[in-house]
Amino acid sequence: MKLKDIITIDPETLGGTPVFTGTRVPVWSLFVHLEKGVSLEEFLDDFPTVKHEYAVALLEIVQQTFSSEKTIRQLYESAA
Repeated sequence: MKLKDIITIDPETLGGTPVFTGTRVPVWSLFVHLEKGVSLEEFLDDFPTVKHEYAVALLEIVQQTFSSEKTIRQLYESAA
């Protein structure tokens, strides 16, 4: 699954905030919940419009991105 399948960015939806496709749930809300110790299942219970496969795929993409030294270096350099 590709990131563009999981996330929608549309100026008409929450002013362009990245949301899970088909919802008005900001992507950042998943990470805030996880940071606070809320389980993925509890997050999905709180936001039933978010598809389980989207949340899992996003976490897998993030894991793949940040487990690659090359990708981290590219992100770091582009942010500098």
